Amino acid sequence: MKNLILSTAALALTAGFAMADTVRLGTEGAYPPYNFINDAGEVDGFERELGDELCKRASLTCEWVTNDWDSIITNLQSSNYDAIIAGMSITEEREATMDFTQGYTRPSPSAYAAMSADVDVNTAVIAAQTGTIQSSHVATTGATLVEFTTPDETIAAVNGGEVDAVMADKDFLAPFVAETDLTFVAEVFLGGGIGMAFRESDDELRGKFDAAIASMKADGTLNDLLDKWEIEGKF
Repeated sequence: MKNLILSTAALALTAGFAMADTVRLGTEGAYPPYNFINDAGEVDGFERELGDELCKRASLTCEWVTNDWDSIITNLQSSNYDAIIAGMSITEEREATMDFTQGYTRPSPSAYAAMSADVDVNTAVIAAQTGTIQSSHVATTGATLVEFTTPDETIAAVNGGEVDAVMADKDFLAPFVAETDLTFVAEVFLGGGIGMAFRESDDELRGKFDAAIASMKADGTLNDLLDKWEIEGKF
């Protein structure tokens, strides 16, 4: 009887979720061009446009929730939102605790940027945002890793001379290289592309977004959006 009651409750919860009016999309809001907060205080960027279009194609009503990167996975698992769409690369480590859609970018380069092109990234002091594939990569080299909570702090660290270089997605670093004295030193391909992350129990919802991503690939609108935001990794 106890098992029957638990099963019935689980079915009721699943049915309730399926009938939910709003799907909450969690993002960082601090990693342009993927996601950022605009002057009106709203989530903006490539992933805002992408997420809105995916929700439209999946016939879902969605709202945006911002969350600091260092707890973005924890708060997905705590059901503070229903999916992560935040420039998150698909990795084996993350797939051990979450399920991803197919990538909405191909694997694109991560890059090192420094004030001097002579920096040896294998022995230097490198800044990276905590919990990223870049910080994990730096930790496997001979470099000294210094982690920061936000991507802006990594830029400030290299500009301020606290570190020798910064490592992040090349798309994120490109505007700083174009507008400041930073220069690209090296690049490397990491991860399996960027996708949306879901709790393992939400396979039906993940499937709806996966189908919507596939439809955007098929009709070319995903590549158009990647072009608009000058993001590498087209299909």
